[in-house]
Amino acid sequence: MEMNIVALQNFGGMGISFTWDGFRMIHVVLAGFMWASAVLFSLEYRKKAAHKLRYYLFLLLTFGATVGVFLSADLFTAFMCFEIMSFTSFVWVAQDEKKEALRAAGTYLAIAVAGGLVMLMGLFILYYLTGTLRLDMLLPSLIEQTLAGTLPVAAARATQLCFIAGLCLLFGFGAKAGVFGLHVWMADSYTCAPAPASALLSGMLSKTGIYGIIVVSCNLFLGNRSWGAILVVAGILTMAVGAVQGVFSVNLKRTLAWSSMSQMGFILTGVGMCAFLGAEGVLAARGTLLHMVNHSLIKLVLFLLAGMIAMKAGTLDLNRLRGFGRRKPVMKFCFLMAALGISGIPLWSGYVSKTLLHESIIEGIQAGSSYTGMLQAAEFLFLVSGGFTLAYMAKLYIAIFVEKNEEAQLQAQYDASESGMKSITGVILVVTALAFPVLGSTLGGLMDRLADAGQGIMKVNLAAERTAYFSAENLKGSVVSIAVGVVIYIAVVRICLMKETGRKGVKAYGDDWPRWWNLEKLIYRPLFLWVLPGIMGFFARVADSLTDGLVVWCRRYILRDERLPFELEEGTWATYHAGSITDKVLKVYYGITKRHRRDSVSYRHKYAVIREELVENNYIIARSLSFGLLLFCIGLCATLIYVLIR
Repeated sequence: MEMNIVALQNFGGMGISFTWDGFRMIHVVLAGFMWASAVLFSLEYRKKAAHKLRYYLFLLLTFGATVGVFLSADLFTAFMCFEIMSFTSFVWVAQDEKKEALRAAGTYLAIAVAGGLVMLMGLFILYYLTGTLRLDMLLPSLIEQTLAGTLPVAAARATQLCFIAGLCLLFGFGAKAGVFGLHVWMADSYTCAPAPASALLSGMLSKTGIYGIIVVSCNLFLGNRSWGAILVVAGILTMAVGAVQGVFSVNLKRTLAWSSMSQMGFILTGVGMCAFLGAEGVLAARGTLLHMVNHSLIKLVLFLLAGMIAMKAGTLDLNRLRGFGRRKPVMKFCFLMAALGISGIPLWSGYVSKTLLHESIIEGIQAGSSYTGMLQAAEFLFLVSGGFTLAYMAKLYIAIFVEKNEEAQLQAQYDASESGMKSITGVILVVTALAFPVLGSTLGGLMDRLADAGQGIMKVNLAAERTAYFSAENLKGSVVSIAVGVVIYIAVVRICLMKETGRKGVKAYGDDWPRWWNLEKLIYRPLFLWVLPGIMGFFARVADSLTDGLVVWCRRYILRDERLPFELEEGTWATYHAGSITDKVLKVYYGITKRHRRDSVSYRHKYAVIREELVENNYIIARSLSFGLLLFCIGLCATLIYVLIR
């Protein structure tokens, strides 16, 4: 199908191009709605906060970059907008400038930079193979060159390089989507960012990563079962790890952050099944699109509600929040609708999208292949992860809106406080929350029309018949997940994780997740801050010693230079001679003036100490992650400016 493209041919050297279709327009409209909601809530949420101008400026810049990603018609345009979006949204995480916020922002930026560099390598390889980065021309160009025998490498080697390029792009886009292994930034960033920014990070920016994986998968690897299996495995790991962490968390926004990671796993599994089944993966394509939309709207409601709760209660600790919403029926209704939607309960919108995703896995199992065992395990973890979703959402809802706080004074304070739902933001949340049961109960009506409008980007055949969402087979999967969720909530949350507080009969939610089990602290920071610098430093010192030894040997035995430079005890040649001159000048001065010098310390020593302090400070700065990232950003900006004005 020919794409409608608007292009600036010479911009950035390669030109940038934009296009539109049903999928793209759905997400652009959705982004506009979410940004408008976030801005309206921010007017109240950030009313007394510092640096409001910076916050709104980068909110606007990120919106433009996000829309640019979704409308991109080629990977170069997507890459440019994606990197701009990463740098501008970095400010959201660091906005409050607290110690934990700056640390989270540093991790966010490090992952974004690493993902961008790996993605750029993938673009280099693809352009080398195909001569183009336009999405609709990637596969046709490969096929044409293969038939004509004009590929730059042998056909088998080209296939390998294409797969490597795809993995590089998966790494880059997957970093933003929070794929397992690259998810280390999510929990802290979502927790530290202002609630409206968290809603956008979860609801829209993560979807740009999924969008990139979709366009790469469906334009290069559609029908490639190996590629599909990689995505399914990554998706299942992501959904399972996020769901388990969500059950253990006792921080409201952190739980929602782990939930976002888990839901990204559901969506990524759908993309994998779409690639696995090829043009026949219509159920996977429809489920992926619908779950992307569902998740965006649900997380908008949940994160904005979390912001309202934090504003009124002054905490995100679940134990302190117990009983906050007992007498806030409108807030309780909105939270419940979103919780039922994301848990995949029948008659809510999340049930429709999760049913389609589940059925696509069943379809892959029935197709029969060497990956059948893997898909059977994926189906099992899919249903179990759905149960964990219900368990952690029940934990949040019951703690905040059902249970009573044991501190009578605090409970009275909560009961007397306003919910904030009478504002414009409250109206938006109520309308959005109502959409979940409306969309879910219309069955093949609104949801199927939405899927029809957006599934074309995945290059699958149009659905020949509508899915019977409420058939016994489809309901069976939902019932299994609900049963698992009830068991996990009772056995894990209520029995295993509830801890005695010291007061008779009073228990609190315990945070029993091992503190040491954190990939960032356990692997990434030690690896990149200690292990690799240590190894590289060792080889650098060895090379330096060998080089110095070689130079001395050459001067002594080849040049016959016996006047080798003497070794100074401290400082350098410059500090030694500058100090010597200063000492002589002062000696003459005190001799002429007949004055007594108060200190007898040589300036050779003073200058050497000053130099050592400067070297040490520069070394600390140069070794810091932030300084390295800043230098990279300056270099990247300078390169982009050069390319643009060339």
